[in-house]
Amino acid sequence: MNTNLRLRLLSELVGTALLLCIVIGSGIMGVNLSQGNDAIALLANTMATVFGLYVLIELFGPIGGAHFNPVVTATMVLLKRLPKTEFLLYLLAQLAGAALGAWLANVMFGLEPIQTSTKIREGLGIWVGEITATFGLLTVILLSNSQRISSLVAAYIGAAYWFTSSTSFANPAAVFGRMFSDTFAGIAPESSMPFVLAECLGAVLALALFSLMGLAKR
Repeated sequence: MNTNLRLRLLSELVGTALLLCIVIGSGIMGVNLSQGNDAIALLANTMATVFGLYVLIELFGPIGGAHFNPVVTATMVLLKRLPKTEFLLYLLAQLAGAALGAWLANVMFGLEPIQTSTKIREGLGIWVGEITATFGLLTVILLSNSQRISSLVAAYIGAAYWFTSSTSFANPAAVFGRMFSDTFAGIAPESSMPFVLAECLGAVLALALFSLMGLAKR
């Protein structure tokens, strides 16, 4: 493995870990401070994620692309912007980072380090919300000017926290990491597979739109 690939994989691992730590940790803090008001907790969760995601993309984008998300990596492979031989390595780095981020958030807030979420998230409306969230995220990524992508992605995710019924996971690695924290941002393992399938479908729809618009070779 060459040095460049090692650096890119390290950036994906660390970036995904920090992203999940931000998402889960801000959810815990929001609940702790909101005195039972879920709207305030979600607002705190949203703001931290928007700011954190922007910073992480700015920092790690020039190194490894700042995917932090298997469907983004798969899309880059399909568009031949990333060698297909690197997909599995990126996936493993992202999943390991997601689990590490959940563990770190749990530890910081004095919770059991290793947990399994019991938060059920299911139903047609929620699955359609997750398809929509992922479709929107991939569309933003594919159509964005590369110099504005960090702000556009962060802004879209912030909006999607509120306009989608699923609160916009839009990321199989995030689903994986959130299974390990039984907190505000968690998701029960039995709810995870439909979320991942919905995310994959949303990505396929975004790619289809990209192709139909004649931009696939841009």
